[in-house]
Amino acid sequence: MFEATRPVSDSFLKRPLPPPRTSQSQGAERRQFASNYETLSAAGRELALAIDQYKLEHHRKFVNHDEMIQVILALGYRKAENQG
Repeated sequence: MFEATRPVSDSFLKRPLPPPRTSQSQGAERRQFASNYETLSAAGRELALAIDQYKLEHHRKFVNHDEMIQVILALGYRKAENQG
């Protein structure tokens, strides 16, 4: 029914495959925070590391708000009762 009007050519570039990922390179790629945590408080560092770990385990580049709350609650944080 359909005829090729011109021959198929090898005009597409053959690109090399990216290097295989290691656990170290995956962690660096999935950072949502700075690559070092020296400027963060202890609690901030704990949260950043927990979020990075979550992203590695769930193959996520970024987390949404619900996922961040899930990580915060897993660390043991709870909403304070209204003291008014």
